Amino acid sequence: MNALLAALSLALGISISYLVPDYGAGAVLACAVLASAFGLVLYQIKDDSRFLLQIFVAGVLVRMVIGTVIFVFNLQEFFGGDAIAYDDYGYFQLLVWQGETQYRALLSGSAGSTWGMNYMVAAVYACIGRNMLAIQFVNAVIGAATAPAIYMCARHIFQNSKVARGAAFFIAFYPSLVLWSSQGLKDAPVVLLLVLAMLATLKLADKLSVKYFILLVSALLSILSLRFYIFYMLVVAIGGTFVIGTRKVTQENFFRQFAIIAGAGLVMTYMGVMRTASTQIDTFANLKQAQNSRFDQAITGKSGYGRDVDVSTTSGALSALPLGMIYLLFAPFPWEVTNLRQGITLPEMIVWWASFPLLVLGLWFTLKYRLRQALPILIFTAMLTLGYAMFQGNVGTAYRQRAQLLVFYFIFVAVGFVLLWERREDSKRQGQIAKQAALRGHSSQKV
Repeated sequence: MNALLAALSLALGISISYLVPDYGAGAVLACAVLASAFGLVLYQIKDDSRFLLQIFVAGVLVRMVIGTVIFVFNLQEFFGGDAIAYDDYGYFQLLVWQGETQYRALLSGSAGSTWGMNYMVAAVYACIGRNMLAIQFVNAVIGAATAPAIYMCARHIFQNSKVARGAAFFIAFYPSLVLWSSQGLKDAPVVLLLVLAMLATLKLADKLSVKYFILLVSALLSILSLRFYIFYMLVVAIGGTFVIGTRKVTQENFFRQFAIIAGAGLVMTYMGVMRTASTQIDTFANLKQAQNSRFDQAITGKSGYGRDVDVSTTSGALSALPLGMIYLLFAPFPWEVTNLRQGITLPEMIVWWASFPLLVLGLWFTLKYRLRQALPILIFTAMLTLGYAMFQGNVGTAYRQRAQLLVFYFIFVAVGFVLLWERREDSKRQGQIAKQAALRGHSSQKV
């Protein structure tokens, strides 16, 4: 398998460099450098490092193929028009770094919500020149790296390699997760940072570690620069986890959790997060603003829903929850498909609908047997699910934002699958034992 993946990597890199002469070689180089760095980290992991490396490389290759198709056929607008804006803003940011201050005004529209993505794009362009395919390949590596990170989260919680492998496989190859991480969008870094923040939280809940503390703070600050409202949900989930604790309460655990919360608070204060948070909460964290945003989504194109819903009051927001949950979790529906973009999602939606009972079974098992261990993920996914269900009003947007939830949902889907598989194996084993016992009894009767 290792030799096959190496041969495919070489063949794909050469093919892309040849087929996309102006941008291919630079994009492949950026991809190879970043993938090598992630691969080196994975190589040092003691448990299942061979599997993690293989699924990571396979995930990168799949995303490179999809990304190349999107780039060559100019499908950025069809799949995710934001990529074009990030390309422009990233280039403008690079020009500002180079002293072209007249471009600073063009960045003002993205300063509050996407400046982290602008910096990432600008950093890549500073190394290899303006190259959107390179950004797609960087995201391909980031998206593929999410699979090993999810593996480590699932393994930590359930101590079961089958569950961890199943979750990693879903993340590496589920179509929408592949699609969003094959483009120049901020979805890939956001999802990876979410998983890394959860991984660091799980590790710190067990043992104080400078490495994981730095990872946690870095992930939180990076998310703030990409999608600020998720940052606040993460802070609540992580803070709640350390207050409640994932292990039995002892004096040592209490002081460790207090030290982590205090240390993270000091870093956030030093970095000016509290000041920024105050401004953002005053501007965005009100129901009237949420209603304006939701209404704009609902009237956009033919994929809006709940146009008559008003979430500007608490009762209105709660009344929007049932319909919002249905659309967030299960849309697009076959009877609502009106265009090619919605139609191509149906095969993966069938897989997701079929997986939902496994999700319910996995959640039941987790709540019953692994509640404390899975606490940060459970709190965060519950908050984000409810938030999106209340304030999303467009099928396309809900489908895209679902990726931030699927990355954690698939852990519980894997739990449900392993439970059913083990029950089936136990039933088969019991049947064989009963059959052998019957044969022995029949033989003894003959004697």
